[in-house]
Amino acid sequence: MSVTKIIWFAVLVVFGAVTAAGTEAFAQRRSGVRVEGQVQAGGGPLASSTVTLWAASAGDPKQLAQTKSGGDGRFELRTAGAPGKDVVLYVVAKGGEATVNKGGGDNPAVALLAVLGNTPPLNVVINEMTTVASVWTNAQFLNGSAIKGHALGLKIAAGNVPNFVDLQTGGWGTAIQDPLNGSQTPTMANFATLADLLSGCATRVKADACSKLFAATPPTGVAPIDTLTAAQSIAHYSWYKPERLFALLDEFYPVPQGKNLRPVPFMPYLNFAPSAWVLPLKFDGGGFRAGGKAMFDSEGNLWVGDNFTVGWQALDTFWQGNATKFAPNGRPLSPITTGFAGGGMQGGTFGAAIDANDNVWLSSYGSKSITIFDKNGKPLTPPEGITFNGQLGLMQGIIVTPGGDVWALGISKNQLLYFPKGDLTKGRIVCEGRDVEPCKAFLGPFHLALDHQGRIWVSNAAGDFVTRFAAADPSNVDTFKAGYSGSGLNVDSQGNVWVTNRLGSAQRGKAALEEFQKIMRVSYNDEYLVRTMSKQRGGADGGSVTLLRPDGSEYPGSPFTGAGLPGPWAVVVDGNDNVWISNFAMPASPIVQLCGCAPRTVRPVSRPAIRFHHLAATWAAACKCRPILRSIRQETSGRSTTGKTSTTASPALMKRPRHAAAVRAS
Repeated sequence: MSVTKIIWFAVLVVFGAVTAAGTEAFAQRRSGVRVEGQVQAGGGPLASSTVTLWAASAGDPKQLAQTKSGGDGRFELRTAGAPGKDVVLYVVAKGGEATVNKGGGDNPAVALLAVLGNTPPLNVVINEMTTVASVWTNAQFLNGSAIKGHALGLKIAAGNVPNFVDLQTGGWGTAIQDPLNGSQTPTMANFATLADLLSGCATRVKADACSKLFAATPPTGVAPIDTLTAAQSIAHYSWYKPERLFALLDEFYPVPQGKNLRPVPFMPYLNFAPSAWVLPLKFDGGGFRAGGKAMFDSEGNLWVGDNFTVGWQALDTFWQGNATKFAPNGRPLSPITTGFAGGGMQGGTFGAAIDANDNVWLSSYGSKSITIFDKNGKPLTPPEGITFNGQLGLMQGIIVTPGGDVWALGISKNQLLYFPKGDLTKGRIVCEGRDVEPCKAFLGPFHLALDHQGRIWVSNAAGDFVTRFAAADPSNVDTFKAGYSGSGLNVDSQGNVWVTNRLGSAQRGKAALEEFQKIMRVSYNDEYLVRTMSKQRGGADGGSVTLLRPDGSEYPGSPFTGAGLPGPWAVVVDGNDNVWISNFAMPASPIVQLCGCAPRTVRPVSRPAIRFHHLAATWAAACKCRPILRSIRQETSGRSTTGKTSTTASPALMKRPRHAAAVRAS
């Protein structure tokens, strides 16, 4: 046979194999679902386990197929019809005998989970690793073995499972072991230790392993009855006495005499107790560098205005960053080095907003302009951006109201901008300087938010007050006392206003603000402010958070201070009306969670990458809720990772989506 014929024969064979695989997948989508695989416990087969295929959606989950695993743990599931496009498939394995513990008998406390997404792989492993990955990403939607939630949230949660685990092998996923996470965070060790603890029960490494696992889980909520509900309890209250679970690692897997490692089924394991059982992941790329404000679009993608651009020598006086877009699973969607550029984008700040058309509005320092990108990253503004013929100064906060109006602030020139219905052609500078209201009542305006009565609240970086004006009549202005150098500002579902005070509320902060005001009278220069904040520590002389009622009166106990508030920067309100504060101070700035004021406020079920510290909570009674004031610091297993973004196990954990996320911006 000639060389040419051999090559063509090889091409045809490969083409035939690819076509066959594609045809099988296509046929599966059309005629039904076929899932085969193996149930494992402790690294070996789980025999005689009941394996059920479920379809999750906004309604109650539907059972699609059920079978028993064989002596080798293998199973096969088939359905007659194809699932809908908004359905997420998952499999649950209950009971069975772990073959690694021969003679152990059936273990009814075994319950393992694997969330597969809308189109499952042809081969699936269900084990402790898939259980941890599936529980932590779907924690908001899980209740026992039932998964239920809105379509977008379920899709996002399922899409994050492969970041942690390879569903086809039951081993490590992609993101968790990449260079950003494997060597720079303790996430792999947290994850494997959790899997080891579940495995201790599933394989009965000790006769009372399951009862000890259940007893070590948090006491709040429903008592665990199997490994799946135990995992949910840990995920929901990951901060609660993590050392109790960690102690079981030594009890379940003591180091054998003369050996170095514990005989665990999954490695690496933790050497000391974590601060919380959380699974943070870092993501980078897409031109991300020193992110400013971040926002989620209607599809769950994260948009960030970058202070700087990859490869440049970053200076606070030389802003040239572009825009970055991440998919809900952390995959960068913008160009690797430059991000999305053009349209006047040069140095993103705290100004970021997304309108009803998923157009992204970003303010810039470098170009002193506003830039708009469509959802695909195409600039909708001219090359110089929106500058009003060069009249704009350094731009900060931007919001889009429910009615589609866009409001923006200029910090260096004390400016207020208005775009009715987001129409660029009708945009105007409402006021500038300190001669006309509401600018007359601004002092370095930083951020703004709309309340439920059509009023806009503004924080002031160079003042100790917030400004409120009516959107329908900006000349109708009021001011209310807050802390020194306000930055972040947000309104909760009750109409209460939360303000972060970077310099706090004590005499030390007042003196620092007065010095900053002297500098501002000459020219806008925030170097003194940044250096002052970087030296602050939490406590009475650190930063603070002010809470105002809708009428502007201050809540009892406000302002709030504590070890986790060295230099509070931004504030967002989650779907449970609890409040999250980021800080811009100290080498490892914490994130703080504050109990919100909504009726029956509940604890969120997931928290970011973290170390918790209890703080004073004398203000809690005013909000009529349980005191929650916890500071959060990123734990790393390596060097500092400034310039990387981080996400928790799933961006889909909020019950009520809000277009808000806050990270560092200047």
